[in-house]
Amino acid sequence: RGKERWAVRQKNVLIVTTVSGFLWQFERNTVDILRKAGARIHYASGFGSKGYDFDEEYFTENEIQVHPVSIRKSPFHIKENCRALVELIRIIRREEIHVVHCHNPVGGVLGRLAAWLSAREVKVIYTAHGFHFYKGGPLKSWFLFYPVERALARMTDVLVTINREDRSCAGRFILKKGGQVAFMPGTGTDTDRFCPDRSRRQEARQVMGVKEGEYCLVTAARLDREKNCQTVLRAMEELGDIPCRYVICGEGPWRPFLEREVRRRGLEDRVRLMGFRADMDFLLQGADLFLFPSLREGLGMAALEAMACGLPVVAADSRGTREYIRQGENGFLCSGRQPREFAEAVRELWQRENLRSDMGREARRMSLRFSRQRAGEKMEEIYRSVGIWKKDPK
Repeated sequence: RGKERWAVRQKNVLIVTTVSGFLWQFERNTVDILRKAGARIHYASGFGSKGYDFDEEYFTENEIQVHPVSIRKSPFHIKENCRALVELIRIIRREEIHVVHCHNPVGGVLGRLAAWLSAREVKVIYTAHGFHFYKGGPLKSWFLFYPVERALARMTDVLVTINREDRSCAGRFILKKGGQVAFMPGTGTDTDRFCPDRSRRQEARQVMGVKEGEYCLVTAARLDREKNCQTVLRAMEELGDIPCRYVICGEGPWRPFLEREVRRRGLEDRVRLMGFRADMDFLLQGADLFLFPSLREGLGMAALEAMACGLPVVAADSRGTREYIRQGENGFLCSGRQPREFAEAVRELWQRENLRSDMGREARRMSLRFSRQRAGEKMEEIYRSVGIWKKDPK
């Protein structure tokens, strides 16, 4: 008595992303929710370019039906994306899809158009992991992305935002009749996996090549221009009097450039690029400070994972990082292209060990607001709103 009972209505749910590793990297929480609901999960993505490493067995283990499509991340690959649109329409019709949940700007465009053109009654969820237009952003992004997002909102049942600026902007859009703008704390940080465990500190530092007495700075990010690791490399030149090592974890098109910059600036003995790592929960135990210089973030899960491990964060000031970094309490926000500000923040935390410890504790507490459990509860509400569950009449 007093307990709600839910009867599962089996539905076909199609998740659409532009790069195949996105689901494994960011949406495993969603997969768990859909399996709990008894839904049949379909996944359409561009498997020709991974973007993120992932475990291919994950799809089999979770009974996810995979649909490789011609989708490309750039909107300027018009031919491939038009082909992907046709492919998505066919999938929706053939598999009798009930709900389309799309991600990424191009995935959001094609997923919503395909649902509309399929001539089926399809509910559409679009998760905006950070609109590509934002306050202070390039005008070309506003001209290119804002009108498209505004128009496609009319084809959207639930528009999910993950920061306050995007939520405010989406609130001015006109959605489908009965549609809603939902706000949730990102895709959810696994605060059980990412947690302080100093018993592994020395082992993690050995793996990263950190010497005794060195101050360890870590960044985890896809290596591209906007992740902005080059600014930290410039900051490292100003920290020559501090025995510190900067460890960069990640892969991407910007890696050759960063390797050249490391050599050009004579930082070979102080900077290490470790490539993609699936064990960041382990490596973060050996860090003293997490650096997050990304210029554009919808939220920034890598920083939240570091905070969950009890690390203060020095980050570029963006709409995403402002959601959880409190200046001087759990980290510092810096102007993204100012290496001196990053250097000053790193130096202050190196000099003030007590401050670093206090900030680490506050960082852990803040991370719990963005936990996987909280995100999961919100996503369950969203899926209920589009009919994945219905209340048991009994």
